[in-house]
Parts: sequence; structure tokens; C-alpha cells
Amino acid sequence: MQRLVLGVAAVLFSTAVVVAGAPAPAGGGTSPAWNMNATIIEACSCPMFCQCYFNTSPSGEHGAHGEGGHYCRFNNAFKVNRGSFGDVKLDGAKFWVAGDLGGDFSHGLMDWAIVTFDRATSKEQRDAIATIVGSVYPVKWNSLTTAEGDMSWTAGKDEARALLDGGKTAEVSLKRFAGMTDEPIVIRNLKYWGAPRNDGFVLMPNTVEAFRAGSKPFEYKGTNGFMITIDTASKDAGPAPKKAGK
Repeated sequence: MQRLVLGVAAVLFSTAVVVAGAPAPAGGGTSPAWNMNATIIEACSCPMFCQCYFNTSPSGEHGAHGEGGHYCRFNNAFKVNRGSFGDVKLDGAKFWVAGDLGGDFSHGLMDWAIVTFDRATSKEQRDAIATIVGSVYPVKWNSLTTAEGDMSWTAGKDEARALLDGGKTAEVSLKRFAGMTDEPIVIRNLKYWGAPRNDGFVLMPNTVEAFRAGSKPFEYKGTNGFMITIDTASKDAGPAPKKAGK
């Protein structure tokens, strides 16, 4: 996996993660307005359904893998349905976030993450996505890096699959959980990280979720998985805090 230098190094802010800051507007103005509607094929090492969405630590059942400890190792494969960052169009852009939330994220500190941009994305799109990712996942990371790769992404009612470099780097395959009818089972009214809107968690356990590159590879089968479409925009963010004495 080729590491990227995207104009600025990866930056960790006190309340949010930004992978590579978008270039400042001419004249020192504010960041451009942006919006993104994206669908995520997501899976992790937790049992179905990932308790991290209800608690501040992962499931304790990971000892069954012979490693012990608590962790939530995940692959989140994004495809932007529609979006923009100022004049930069994001429709159809793909990117991947993989990593480990660690054992206790009650203080907003996660273990590690790698954001991989599809090779087809432009530098301007990558800079824009980096800013938006920081809003979707408003946390800090012990380690945060970026990469690029060839990404494929296919989603349907019954199955979904995403690959990085044909599966050599990463893979997520989901299969719809059987319900009482042919319709998907959906969890609604549950917040997805920092995104203010979503259409529900469509339950689809993984047949495999794997990250096969770097120094911390992992692979799980039959654990948590779902699809979700999120919607977020710069106007959703609250006002910036006032400076001391102002």
C-alpha cells in the first residue's frame, strides 16, 4: 500500500481527526461549505450487533480468537452518492477507513486508523474527504495514516462487497441477516458517530472482514456487519467556540 503525502501531514485536533487538511481559501477565509451523502459497507470484529454503538468499550468475547483483551477492528468502505466541497464534486468518490477502536474509548481516544483513498480520486477530492471524515468521526487516534489503492464497491439488497487492491489489502463481504420477510432488518433512530442523519443500520453479518496490509493485519468471519447511508453537511456543525476574553 503506497503511503501518500497530501500537501500536509496527518493532523490530530483536540476534538476531531483530520487526515489531511483541505487547502485554506485565498485571503484566509473560512473553509468552503460542504455536504456529503454516502453509503458505507461496514464490518468489525464484534459479535452481531456491535455493542460499541451503545457502550464505551467493545465486547469482551474476543478472547475466543486466542488473543484476549478488548478491541473493535473494523473496515468501513465508503461510496459517496452525492456531495461537494466548495466547487469540488464528490459524487461517486470511494474511500476506506480501517483500524481498531481499542479497548476503552470513553474519553474519545481510539487506537489506530488508516484512511485509504481510491486511486481514481483527485488530490482536491482527497483533501475534501479528509475534512469531512473528521466531522463524521470526531475523535482522536493514537495513530493515523493515509494510503491509496484500487477500490471496488458493490452493494445490493441481499449482499454487499468491497475490496482494496482486489482483496490483497482489505476485504469486506456482507450477507443480509434473515428476517421474518424478504425485507432487510433495519435498526433505526440510532446515531452513527458524528453524522446527524442516517437511513438506518441494515443488518448484514460479514462472511469475511479483513485488513491484510501493514504491521497489524486482521481477519474475521461471521462477525458484525451492516450497511448504512449517512448524510452530513458543514451547516450541521455548531458554532466555533469563542476565544478567551472575547
